[in-house]
Amino acid sequence: MPHGNSSSRTVPFFLSLALLDLSDEKKKEKKAKSFVILSLLLIRSTKEMKGSRDGTRKDQVSKSSSVSSLPLILDIEDFKGDFSFDALFGNLVNELLPSFQEEEADSSEGHGNIGMNDVLPNGNLRIPSDASKSAQGPLFPEVDALLSLFKDSCRELVDLQQQIDGRLYNLKKEVSIQDSKHRKTLAELEKGVDGLFDSFARLDSRISSVGQTAAKIGDHLQSADAQRETASQTIELIKYLMEFNSSPGDLMELSPLFSDDSRVAEAASIAQKLRSFAEEDIGRQGIAVPSVVENATASRGLEVAVANLQDYCNELENRLLSRFDAASQRRELSTMSECAKILSQFNRGTSAMQHYVATRPMFIDVEVMNADTRLVLGDQGSQISPSNVARGLSSLYKEITDTVRKEAATIMAVFPSPNDVMAILVQRVLEQRVTALLDKLLVKPSLVNLPPMEEGGLLLYLRMLAVAYEKTQELARDLRAVGCGDLDVEGLTESLFLAHKDEYPEHEQASLRQLYQAKMEEMRAESQQLSESSGTIGRSRGASVASSHQQISVTVVTEFVRWNEEAISRCTLFSSQPTTLATNVKAVFTCLLDQVSQYITEGLERARDSLNEAAVLRERFMLGTSVSRRVAAAAASAAEAAAAAGESSFRSFMVAVQRCASSVAIVQQYFANSISRLLLPVDGAHASSCEEMATAMSSAETAAYKGLQKCIETVMAEVERLLSAEQKATDYRLPDDGIAPDHRPTNACTRVVAYLSRVLEAAFTALEGLNKQAFLTELGNHLHKGLLNHWQKFTFNPSGGLRLKRDITEYGEFVRSFNAPTVDEKFELLGIMANVFIVAPESLSSLFEGTPSIRKDAQRFIQLREDYKTAKLASRLSSLWPSS
Repeated sequence: MPHGNSSSRTVPFFLSLALLDLSDEKKKEKKAKSFVILSLLLIRSTKEMKGSRDGTRKDQVSKSSSVSSLPLILDIEDFKGDFSFDALFGNLVNELLPSFQEEEADSSEGHGNIGMNDVLPNGNLRIPSDASKSAQGPLFPEVDALLSLFKDSCRELVDLQQQIDGRLYNLKKEVSIQDSKHRKTLAELEKGVDGLFDSFARLDSRISSVGQTAAKIGDHLQSADAQRETASQTIELIKYLMEFNSSPGDLMELSPLFSDDSRVAEAASIAQKLRSFAEEDIGRQGIAVPSVVENATASRGLEVAVANLQDYCNELENRLLSRFDAASQRRELSTMSECAKILSQFNRGTSAMQHYVATRPMFIDVEVMNADTRLVLGDQGSQISPSNVARGLSSLYKEITDTVRKEAATIMAVFPSPNDVMAILVQRVLEQRVTALLDKLLVKPSLVNLPPMEEGGLLLYLRMLAVAYEKTQELARDLRAVGCGDLDVEGLTESLFLAHKDEYPEHEQASLRQLYQAKMEEMRAESQQLSESSGTIGRSRGASVASSHQQISVTVVTEFVRWNEEAISRCTLFSSQPTTLATNVKAVFTCLLDQVSQYITEGLERARDSLNEAAVLRERFMLGTSVSRRVAAAAASAAEAAAAAGESSFRSFMVAVQRCASSVAIVQQYFANSISRLLLPVDGAHASSCEEMATAMSSAETAAYKGLQKCIETVMAEVERLLSAEQKATDYRLPDDGIAPDHRPTNACTRVVAYLSRVLEAAFTALEGLNKQAFLTELGNHLHKGLLNHWQKFTFNPSGGLRLKRDITEYGEFVRSFNAPTVDEKFELLGIMANVFIVAPESLSSLFEGTPSIRKDAQRFIQLREDYKTAKLASRLSSLWPSS
């Protein structure tokens, strides 16, 4: 930076004074004041820095020496604006300090003891030692001059402070005066505003009063004008009334108003007013007692006027209708609208509305009716089906809806009351066009002479009824969407089917009975045909084949349920009230219960008949002992055939029982899924149906119980036959020849167990739960009893007793599959009783000490011992068990 004047040269010098913190006593004075003065000097020096600093050292010394001689002039304006001490000091350090260092370097030339290392990093010189100080002069010779400058600066600062305080006082005083004036002005303005508000309030009250007065005057004027207008109209009406009161039937002397086609609307309005007035007057005269002759005369005169007015109105109405028809043919909607508006004054336009609807082509064109019939029913003589009828009704009803929608557009544009016209139009559509079609489609059959199934039976009628009802309901909804005014289109649609819905429950039940009878006849015919085709087979085998063909079929029961589901869907369609629906559903479900009960009961009885036929065959071939060997062989062969028939019948009955259980489960599932929720709205209906279901199935349960008893008899008969045929006397009375005893079951036992295992597979598959447990328990008890009776025919030695015990073990292991604890216990006791044939006579007394309940049967077994007489066991037992 270039060098400046003397003041700029002295500033770094004073900055060095402040930073070195010398021990001079003058420096210890008030540092704060010195720093303020220093700052002021720096401000002043900053102003002088704008000049160049290219003068010589001599000029700088001369300017520096004159610092103390120049007065310090401080101005308050110097402290205004964007004044920053940080920026000021930064400029001093960055710009003034290097010039000060150069000046000090010049002054120190020739002194060898001062080098560059004596200069501190901050720009100050190192302080010499004490010896050096004494050899040199004062380090800052201009201190005295600067002290005087500092004092002058302090005085100027005090003066500035006093000036500022004076200014502040004057400003504060002036602000106080102005604030007082402002407050006074605001108070005056507030009073003025209050007065202005009061004036406005009085003005508003006055305006309101004047307005009310003006409104009253206007009302009076309006009333007076209305009275004047009424009086004027009354005069006109009286004049016109007198014209109509001239003579009966004379309409030639009327005013031009009543014959001018351009003023038809006005003439119609006046004629209606005159007619109303005259009829009202005649009514009053008829009620009041005539007291003077004038009243009678007036009455007669008004009657003439009424008659003439009626004739005129009829003539005018006919004329307007003719004009309306002509405009309708030309599709002049504006003329039609004008005529309809005038006609609305005659009986509220009912005649015009009805006339317009009656002249629609779909109501007067016979070809339209025939086309409807062909579309829905097809050509004459063709077989109709619900699906074809549904498609035809959908097409026809869509066409009707489109036609009504087009007519609605015309009606909206023509009539002043379109909703009333739409109500008449929709009502006419349903009562004429739809009813004519339904009468041809739905011919209610007689419940006495049902239509044959070849022609569809009652089911065809019910399906047609459901299709027609559903499609007509959709038509009603579509017509409601198009618009039908206040017409109850849903109620009107319901009325079309009332005659059919009244007897619907009876027809539905009769249809289900007819379907059941037809199905049974079909099955009997198939069975008969199969029986005839198997004529070459033996009679018994042919009967078995026919019986198997008549087995209970789950498919048939499923078909019953499907019929019922379809009937329930129709009940839901036709029954809008929950109570009515529940009643109809209950009646229809009862039909299903009767059908299923009758079908499975008859099926079980047919299967039981097969068991009875097998029993008859067994009894037929039972022979005595005194027969020839050839006869016995033939009888044995026949018995084998009877046994095979019995086994086949057993299996058939088990299949019937299984299918019966499946059928009942299907009905119960159907009731739970579809029927029960429809019965809940009626108290007691659900419980009543459950009771009916239990009652209906009780007959099937009875038939099943009897059949199962017959199955047990059949099985036991075959067991007895096998035991009689296969059991040898030597099986339980083996010779004591020293040969090891045979530990295998006897041949009779093996045959019986194999037969039972084979035949009871059907029972294990067909029966479930408690039914299975009860049947097997009963069979096990019969088997136990039969074996006891069988063994009473034989004599046992100890080896035979071991063989018997092996048979009992075999039987016990087989019946253990029954899962019948009581049967298992009985066969375990049989094993214990078999020990009476094995132990020595003296050990018999201790054999039954733990089981005294079987002593009676044990005594019977002991009598079968080979040594019963030789060992005198009778006397020994009587002494051991005297109570028995």
